[in-house]
Order: sequence, then C-alpha cells, then structure tokens
Amino acid sequence: MKQVLTVSCKLQVTPEQSIKIDATLQAFANACEYVNQTVPPTLTNELAMQSLVYHNVRDMFGLSAQLAIHAIRRVSGNRKTAKKDGKPISSFAPTSVTYDTRIFSFREKDWTVSLTTTGGRERFVLAIGNYQLGLLKGQNPKTATLCKRKDGSYYLNIQLESQPAEPPPSNHVLGCDLGRTDIAVTSEGDTFSGKQIAQVRNHYAKLRANIQRKATKGTRSTRRRCRELLKRLSGKEKRFQTLVNHTISHRIVTKAQNKNQLVALEDLTGIRDRTNQQPRSKKERRLSNSWAFFQLRQFLIYKAIKHSVKILFVEPRYTSQMCHKCNHIHPVKGKSYRNGKKFACGHCGWKGDADLNGSKNIAAIGAFVNKPEGSRLFCNVQDHFRAIESPHCTCTQVSAG
Repeated sequence: MKQVLTVSCKLQVTPEQSIKIDATLQAFANACEYVNQTVPPTLTNELAMQSLVYHNVRDMFGLSAQLAIHAIRRVSGNRKTAKKDGKPISSFAPTSVTYDTRIFSFREKDWTVSLTTTGGRERFVLAIGNYQLGLLKGQNPKTATLCKRKDGSYYLNIQLESQPAEPPPSNHVLGCDLGRTDIAVTSEGDTFSGKQIAQVRNHYAKLRANIQRKATKGTRSTRRRCRELLKRLSGKEKRFQTLVNHTISHRIVTKAQNKNQLVALEDLTGIRDRTNQQPRSKKERRLSNSWAFFQLRQFLIYKAIKHSVKILFVEPRYTSQMCHKCNHIHPVKGKSYRNGKKFACGHCGWKGDADLNGSKNIAAIGAFVNKPEGSRLFCNVQDHFRAIESPHCTCTQVSAG
C-alpha cells in the first residue's frame, strides 16, 4: 500500500516571477468560480463537468490544458466534500494551484523546480534545509501544490510516494491511553506529562484574555495592534502543539518498531461532541477542546505506516473503569474505582495510576483483536477515515455479552 508524504519547500521568487505566480493563482481561482457557477450544482462527476466547460475555461482564463483540468477537478472534489458535510461551497481564494507531471518537474542537480504559469514555464530555486534535501534526494515526484501564504511567501508542497514494507507479524501490543493530565501513557509505563504543556496553554489563554480586554477599551489603532498580536499568539500555540505531537508520536512508534510491537489506541471518534454536551466550566471546556488530539492520532497513523508498525483501534468503553488485573468493574452504576489520576480496585486491591491502568486495558483488548481466532471481538469497519487512512489499521468493538 503506497504512502504519500508531503514536503513543504519554500521558493526563491524574483519580482517578475511573483507577478506571474499571482496571475496564475488568480486565474485558477476565477476558473474555479466560473465552473462552480456555470455547471449545474447537482453535478459532481469530473468528466461530465469537463465536457461542459473545458474549452470555455481555457479560452476565458488563459490556463494551459492541464491547469484547466485541475481547476475543474478541484470544483468536483470540493462539491463532493461539501455534499458529504452538508455545507455549500462559499468561494475559491487565489491561494493555491495543483500541478502534475505534465506541468511540473523537479531537478535534483541544482535543486530547482519548473512550473507552468499563465505567463509561460518558469524555473524556481528551492530554499530548503537538510531535512527537505534528504527527503527529495533520489526522488521523482509527480504531483505538487503551489501555495501563497499570508505573509506573501510562496511554497511548493511536493508529494512523494513510497511503498512501506508490510508490518511483521507480532503478538505483542503496546497500549496507549491519550488524556489531558498526561497527554499519553503507554502500557509499559512511559508517560508524556501534560503538566508543562498545561502551563504553556494557560499562559497563552491569559495573554489572549488580557489582549482582548485591551482591544475592547482601546483606540482604533490599539484594536488593530491587538488583532495582529492575537494572530501571532495563535500561530505560536499551534506550532507548539505540532512540535509536542510530533515528539510524542515519534517516540511511541519508534519504541513499538524496535520491540516489534503493535500499537493499540482508543477509537475516540466524536468524543468532543459527546463531552461538550455535559455541563462543564468554561476553563474545563477550553482545556478539553484546545489540544489537537486528532492531529496526534494522524501523526501516529502516518508514522506507523512509514515505520511498518500496525495500528489497532479499540472500543474505549470501560477501559478507564475496568481493573487490568482482574477485569472487574465497580458493581454500582454511576460509581467507579477511578478517582482522578488514581485507581484503586475494590475487588483485587490493585492500586496505581489510572491512565496506566487504562493503557494496559487497551493493550489487552488489542491483543485479543490481533488474534484471528478470538471469538469475543468482531471487526466494525465503518465508512470513515480510520479504515481508509492506514492500511495497517484494524477497527474493533467489544460485542455485547
């Protein structure tokens, strides 16, 4: 099963090339707008749309054949996504253009790329570091996306295809419990504490609150400076989250690879919507919703594919309430042996960290799932990303009874 890795590369652009890129971005966006307004709104098939507007798109917006096809393809893809989400397409911004091998090429000897624009073919030097150089060395990429960022810089997101090896067979499972107090706890006792992370997040929250108070009482120029500062703070916090999630996912996957283990995670799809229905304070809601757990899950999936580690998703029900030693759950409905970060089983007497107990339960369920002869568990493959994102993912649920 192939894996696609995107390498973000900054382009060195001259003023003349900048004009051509901006013209291409605007023409591409205008073409998308025209296609979306001209083609009947119920039509989503790319070939059918192309037969209706292809020649008009080329003549009206000065796009090459492939750029015109990609504009139609983008509208088709956006319509399918909008239909699935139930939200109409608002507009197309002149911020990106997609390329394929006919209108894009990469040359390793001088680390340059060639792109087709409305003003002709242009060659750009890649302003990249050792990480990007190592990824691109010896590669022959076939697709890329040209993007213009808010600061006016231009980036080319180059897609690299690879064929990772299939995960080796293994009966050892590494359970991983994700949470807020500790971002992740493994069944082998590795803890990625969230204490320092919570301090940083609370610091940013206080800064935002202070700036917003000043913005409501200040002058017009003060409000403008406050908005700019809030944008910078938002970017800092997002980069901090991304760095932490990259670090945690890398350590979990590499440890599983070194020990020939599978990684078992809870299937927490829709958990945010369910927990938000419960009465909670504003601070609790912010702390629960602001951390990018979906991003951490995505990082774990793609790193697992890259390093040939199998991922299992298990039903999260009762993993935090059940004792991993005796599989006992509190007999009184509404009560639990768990109290915050502490777990004290009233049946066998085991005491310890609640997240460690949960991760061991996840590992135990994952071990049952990994055995094809298991009778207590069944596969529950649903039509969402978890079965599509990773060819090594197994979605499971505990059957009733």
